[in-house]
Formats: sequence, C-alpha cells, structure tokens
Amino acid sequence: MTRQNTYKILLERGFIYQTTDETALTELFEQQEVTGYIGFDATADSLHVGHLLPLMALSWMDRTGHRPIALVGGGTSMVGDPSGRTEARKLMTLETIAENLEGIRPQAARFLSLEDDKALLLDNSQWLAPLNYLNFLRDIGRHFSVNRMLTADCYKSRLESGLSFLEFNYMVMQAYDFLTLHETRNAVLQLGGQDQWGNIVAGVELIRRVRGGQAYGLTMPLLLDPRTGDKFGKTNAGAVWLSPEKTSVYDFYQFWRNVDDQETGRLLQLFTYLPLDECNYLAARPGNLINRSKEILAYEVTAVCHGPKAAAKAFAASAKAFGLSDPGNQVDTSSEVKNLSGELESNLPTVSITATVLKEADYSQLFVLAGLCESRSEARRLIRQGGAYVDDRVVEQKDENARLDGADWLKAGQTTLRAGKKRYMVVKVTHE
Repeated sequence: MTRQNTYKILLERGFIYQTTDETALTELFEQQEVTGYIGFDATADSLHVGHLLPLMALSWMDRTGHRPIALVGGGTSMVGDPSGRTEARKLMTLETIAENLEGIRPQAARFLSLEDDKALLLDNSQWLAPLNYLNFLRDIGRHFSVNRMLTADCYKSRLESGLSFLEFNYMVMQAYDFLTLHETRNAVLQLGGQDQWGNIVAGVELIRRVRGGQAYGLTMPLLLDPRTGDKFGKTNAGAVWLSPEKTSVYDFYQFWRNVDDQETGRLLQLFTYLPLDECNYLAARPGNLINRSKEILAYEVTAVCHGPKAAAKAFAASAKAFGLSDPGNQVDTSSEVKNLSGELESNLPTVSITATVLKEADYSQLFVLAGLCESRSEARRLIRQGGAYVDDRVVEQKDENARLDGADWLKAGQTTLRAGKKRYMVVKVTHE
C-alpha cells in the first residue's frame, strides 16, 4: 500500500477541529508511518452514530498506510468520563462492562484491517487494572497540576453540580493510556471529539514530562443537527445505534435518507469514502435531485456499517415504501446511482415476458403486460402525465405507440419499469 498523508485527507474532508501542531502533523504524516489512537468507553453494548466520525478517521488512517488503534475502555469505563456531562455517569458492574465490550469490539473491527497487526483493537484494562495505587500516584500523579486540571472544560462545567474524586481521576487515566501506547506501540497521536481536548493535551504533556517524547493531539468537530440543535445521531426515539438489534438497518438507512438537504455534502465527505469531487457533485444537485444524493448517502453509510447486502435491502424497502427519488428528464451519470439502481432491481417484483410478445407491443402495451396498468387507455394517461419510466427515463407522449422491437433493453434482456413514484416492475425477456 502506498502511504498517503492522512492529515491532509482529514483536513480536506472536514474532520479537523483543533490540533496541537498542524504544521508538525502535516509533515509527520508525509515522512513516516504514524500510529494514532482513539478511545471508546463501554457505556453501552453498542456504539452509535456519534461514534462514526472517529471510526471513519481511524479507517482513513488504515486505508492510507498508517497504523490506527481503536482502544476500548475496559478500565476507564469503571470511572466514567465527565466530559460533556452535567451529572456523574451511573457506575457499571464489571459484568456489564464486559458485556458492553463484547458488543463494541466487532463494530469497531469493521473499520480496521486487524490482520498481521496492521491495525489494533486494544483494551486499556490490560494496563489500568493491575496498577499499584501508591506507585501510580508517585510516578504519574505528580506530573499533574490540580489548578490547571480545574481549568479544563470537562471539569469546569461540573464544579457547580458536583465533581467526584472518582471522575477527577479520569483525565489522569486517559493521559496514562496515551503514555502506555506511546511506550509500547509507538503511538504519537491521539484523536477524539472536541470535548476531549483537555484530556488529549494532558496526555501529550505527560509523554513529554515522563519520556521527553514528542506527541500530538487532534480533535474533531461536534456535529449538531441544524434543525434541532441536538447532537447529530439523536432522534425522538433516542440514539441511532450501530447494532441492528437496537436500531434496525432500515431505520438506520432512513436516518441518513432524511438528513437536512443542506448537510448532504458535508455528511458525504465525513461518512463515506466517495471522492471529494463526487461528494461536491452530489451536494450541488438542484431541486428535488438532492433527494437522489441523500439516497446515495444513506446507502453508502449503511453499507459501511452493515454491509452492501443489508444496505441494498434497506434501499429497496425504502423505494418500495416511498418511491425512488425522481430524476425527472435528466440523465444521472453518477456511478453510485447506477449501482444503487442495480441493487434495487434485485429486490423488486419481476415479470417474465417472451421476446415475441414484446417485439409486437408498443410502450403503452408494455405497462399493461407488466401489470402496472389495467388498460392501454390507463397506460396512455400515465405516459401523458409524465409518470411512466423505463430504466429511469421518462416515456414521452410521442413514444406511447412506438414499437419495442428496436429497444436496446430488449436486446439486453431486461428493463425496469416505474409507474408514478412508488410502483416498480422488472421485466425479464424470455425466449421460446
């Protein structure tokens, strides 16, 4: 694999909110293989859409020849991160944490190449659980200033409502994670959400104080739904989970299909692997064509999280329920749209008609033979109203009596018909 500058890719696609040293990170990714990590505490038995941004960042590191580490917090989950919280997290039993980790691991692994340790999936309980408290205080705790820790946003917001000593230790533990990965895995970069800035900087400074080493931090923006102001991935029903048992694949697809039109381009850049020029093209589509772009977004993200087959089924179910977005008379040149149409056809109702019958028929008869219209007069009305489509192209009124014997799809052996927005039929050509 040819190594690429992941930092530039993340910057271009909108991942970066803040860094400890932008110039140094740009040069670092240019000059060597970089090992970086992100932590995921086991607060539930599944990750949710809010975790997708860091997972995609790790995946880009993986895809561009660097070494990502997904660190699951078997140890830090016993304490609880106070960041972004107005009250303490409910303490979990060891059994609950273990169960949650079992749900999280395969979800994180989907984004990483774990063979031959190209990427790593680790648990910080491996080094946090055996710690001797007195030794930890003497060797690590002495490097932290309480006055400075209290200026961190993750603590300031909790001082009025009450900050427990247990939670106060979280920053020290996360910094120790970074130090441990720096010493054992040569990790030089920690990534996280923008609310993790204080914790990340603490780790960078700990590495400098203890090892005299150079390390870096990078945070990603907090995404909000522009319509509600809530964290992205929250709905009236709660969080949108990556587990199909907690959020069905269909509902997961629909969440992305129904995002705000103005957010489509940014979400394509952040949550798909489509090239930037393709993302920009899809985001700039006028009028109702933006809905086709959102179908592509929903399909691509669902395929990343649940696999192409599950995404295709969700796409087909959505098209059956609501219809495929109408491209009007414009020809859609997007390869992704063509691929989506192919996935849709595999899940649509199908009728077989002999080539002999089709060669003698015209377009108004075709919709009757396919069962989409009861009579030729009904088919003619459908065509004249602009509601008849063959392979996503509208059948014009002048063609309603045109014979089918010269149609390209007849030679190809199949076509997809649509009547209105919601009724589809795949016609397969058979030979006697």
